[in-house]
This record gives sequence, structure tokens and C-alpha cells, in this order.
Amino acid sequence: MNIENFELSEGKKKIVEAMNRIASMRDKYIRRNRYYYKDMVKFLKFNIPEGSRVLEIGCGTGYLLDALKPSRGVGIDISGEMIRMAKEKYPHLEFFEMDAENINLTETFDYIVLSDSLSYCEDIQRAFEGLGRVSHPATRVIITYHNFLWQPVLKLAELFRLKMPQPRLNWLNKGDVINLLNLGGFEVIKQGRRFLFPKFFPLLSWFVNKYIAHLPLFNRLCITGFIIARPDVLSGPCPQDEETQLSVSVVIPARNEKGNIENAVLRMPRFGKHLEIIFVEGHSKDGTLDEIKRVSEKYKDQWDIKYAVQEGKGKADAVRKGFSIASGEVLMILDADLTVPPDDLVKFYNAVVSRKGEYINGSRLVYPMEKQAMRMLNMFGNKFFSIMFSWLLGQTLKDTLCGTKVISRVNWEKLVANRSYFGDFDPFGDFDLIFGAAKLNLKIVEIPIRYRAREYGETNISRFRHGWLLLKMVAFAMNKIKFV
Repeated sequence: MNIENFELSEGKKKIVEAMNRIASMRDKYIRRNRYYYKDMVKFLKFNIPEGSRVLEIGCGTGYLLDALKPSRGVGIDISGEMIRMAKEKYPHLEFFEMDAENINLTETFDYIVLSDSLSYCEDIQRAFEGLGRVSHPATRVIITYHNFLWQPVLKLAELFRLKMPQPRLNWLNKGDVINLLNLGGFEVIKQGRRFLFPKFFPLLSWFVNKYIAHLPLFNRLCITGFIIARPDVLSGPCPQDEETQLSVSVVIPARNEKGNIENAVLRMPRFGKHLEIIFVEGHSKDGTLDEIKRVSEKYKDQWDIKYAVQEGKGKADAVRKGFSIASGEVLMILDADLTVPPDDLVKFYNAVVSRKGEYINGSRLVYPMEKQAMRMLNMFGNKFFSIMFSWLLGQTLKDTLCGTKVISRVNWEKLVANRSYFGDFDPFGDFDLIFGAAKLNLKIVEIPIRYRAREYGETNISRFRHGWLLLKMVAFAMNKIKFV
């Protein structure tokens, strides 16, 4: 079957005729508005790692698709003339004349981009339903659209030939797109707006678009809206199905936690296809390493227990050491103080297996706590960082500092591959995971847990010294995640 053969309605035919007429002017308009397109490329490259498999719907002459440097790049457009030009300009990519509502491709992609393309669809729900055929469970759909408030300005720009004329079948707002994504089988992960000043003026444009555009109130006026979604999980596997069971590695960083080691094993529930416990000892002074060796020997016939001594310092170093020797498909962190009960790990596992979330974070701020489990100043600090990071990440995150975190091995490896973007800035490891998950647009889910008071030892956290460090990391993250 020739995938370029498809039937168009009369309305679509008029759009094709109009787009074919202006195809030769496409690159001229891109150059004329290069500041806008540079920002669009910057945004997409932030969310799409180079070397990904990318499908662009409504690709025009292929400018955006080529800029993303995909390992496999496919573009489709209803304009035959646009596709002809794209094939000539970018022979290393593949282009098809095809309607977004009748996608006929036999492969799946890591990212699907629709940059102001939905305005040409007669049946957007049908278009979204068709995306399921070219998606796998980890696919991300990135949609950009123009803020409805800018419609008069954009029409005026078209009138004066400052912007490429775009015949439209509809004009969508954020609510419309989210509703249609849900109906089409996709779940929204992240949404927002960017780009307030579309013309270039030295320093002024940079300052307004990088900082002012992301502030409340001003952000509502930005020209570019975006939505990032993933395939819905309602039809995902049941955690109890044998064929969907995954192997698990529970990494337990332990520094001066001798009195908690045996209880960590005794209270560990059994779940998953296979579960291994990995202690990572952090140069303790109370005999923790000897205790780990004793417990490992005592329970070797009942549990798969491994242990290692970290070369460096800090929890982040311990976690990375543990993950490096882990064999499980699901990677978990459990603090050795056992303030988060090991029994709760089953909830985290179920959330991953059922694909309800891809980065699972514990939340201590829902259920009542035991007396002395968290001091008042720590509580205020956690709530402050909750507000800050929910704003920074574009996903709700109530408790950023809970030590229990879960991620799949596949996503951990992706996070490690992209770690250079942030650098080695986090001695705790919490924010290395949170920022990395946000950068990869993983679905973040919080599991409420009942936070217990520790039974042995003292906390290794200094409220004021580490609180100041966290504030510096918030400022760092603003420039790396929000102000981009």
C-alpha cells in the first residue's frame, strides 16, 4: 500500500492548496522570525535528547526535525509541495505526504512532535487515537500551540507579511488539547507557557523571555503553550499478574546505622520476580560494616543480600554505588534509619509495574507522624521546598526530601546518560534523581507513607547547613529547568 495515498475532505483540500502555494516562502518566513524559531528549537532540544527516534507531524519543509538531530527522523505533512522541498533539503531524513488523521506508519517513535499542527485537523481526537499506533509505553508526545490571546496580533502579522499565513480549521486552548488527549488515550505529564517577547531586541528580549516570562501573571501572556503527554496506562498490566512481575534491587545506604541493619532485613516484604537487598556502607564508626557482614551471613539462605563500601562520601555516592552493582529491573532506595517502613515498598513497586508512574517518590507530609519523627523547622522547610519544586518541575511534588525513591533501571540509565546537563551538584542524591526525572519528562507519582521516628542512632542531616545548600540548588535548578 502506498502510504501517500489518502482521501481529504474539501476543507482539507483547500488547506493543502494554500500550503502548497506558500511552500516556497516557508524558509523565508523562518529566517524572518528566526528568534522565535530558535527558541522553539531550544525548547524541543531541551526535552528531546539527540539520537532519539522522532516523528514530526506537520513537519513543513523539515526545519525543526533536522534541528533535533534524531537517529531516525520521520516527518509527515498534508502539503505535497512542503514534503517535496523537505526531501530535497534533508535527504538523511524521511518524509511522507500524509494526513495526521490517517497515519499509516509501521514503526514506533520515542518522541512525537506536533508544533502548531493541530489547527489543521478536522478530527483531533481521531488524530490522537492514531498516535497510539506509532507509540510505545515510553513515548512522549510534545505539542506546542499559540496562546489564543495572541490571535489578533498574529493575524495582523500575517496581514503585513511578517508571519507565514496559516489557514486554520480551528483554534485550540490548553483545556481543549488536554481533554482531547485524554479522549485519545494519552495522559498529560507537563504543561506550561513560554516566550513572551517574540521579536529580538538586545538584552531586553533575553531578560524578558528567560526570566519574566516564567513568573506568575506574566506567564499567562506568553505566546507559546506546550503540553507533554504519554500513552495512558488505564489498560496497563495488573501488578499481581505473574507475566508482568519484575526483579527488584533495594539499595540501603548505611552510615552509623548498626542497630537498624538486621531489622531492615527482618521487616523486608517479599515482592517482585526476585528481590535483592544491597547495603552500601559509608565509613561508619559504630561497627555498621561488621553488622552488615554478620546479617548477610545469617540470612544468606533466605535473602539475596549484597554489600559494598562506598569509595566517596555522601548518600548520592552511596546510591550510585549500589545501583552500579544492582541487577534488578526496578531500583529502590530505602534509608537505613527505617523511618519509612520497608513494608511500604510494595506500594512503590505496584506503581511502577502498573505504569502509574515512572519516578516514584515517597511523601511524608500526608499522614500524621509519630512524635519526634520530624521537627517543626524541618516540616516548614519541606513545605517550602514542595511549593518551589512543584513550580520548578511543572509536576506536583509535595515532599522533595523523603529518602525513599524508585525508578526503573531503563530510566535510571537514561538519567545517567543525561547527567552532564546538571553536573555533579547534589551530595544527597535526592535532587539528582528529581531533576533528572523532570528533564526526561518522566511521570512523577508520590506515594504517601507513614513516617516513623528512628529507633537507633541520630540523623546525618544538618538542618541549617544542608538547608542552605538546598536553597542554592533551587537557584541552580531555576536556570537549568525553569528559565530555559
